[in-house]
Amino acid sequence: MGFELPVGTDPVSVRKRIEAMEQLLERSFRIPGINYPVGLDSIVGLVPILGDIITTAMGAYIVWEAKNLNLPRWKIWRMMGNVGFDALLGAVPVVGDAADFLFRSNTRNLRIVKKHLDKHHPAARTIDG
Repeated sequence: MGFELPVGTDPVSVRKRIEAMEQLLERSFRIPGINYPVGLDSIVGLVPILGDIITTAMGAYIVWEAKNLNLPRWKIWRMMGNVGFDALLGAVPVVGDAADFLFRSNTRNLRIVKKHLDKHHPAARTIDG
């Protein structure tokens, strides 16, 4: 297929996996006409209960990867709060589905991880372009 993820435990590999998961969950597709990016979090979240469980588990994977990077506890708690808040919003019918388009917990969590890696593991930086 031409798409492969690194399997190592080094910061560069973990960063690439987290970025790939965030891309999948938040920015996989574009809505035609308005050119707004959406991902599996918004689409699968439309399925009552099961969709929210699946997307919460996928968001929790990002937190798990961050924990393996030894992020400070307060950052892990903040990331868990983002995933939990997204899950609670998703549990509310209709309002939760609309909120999935606006509150991007996985993007927020990626930002936390990137900031930490840029400061503590400068070799893991990537050039966004």
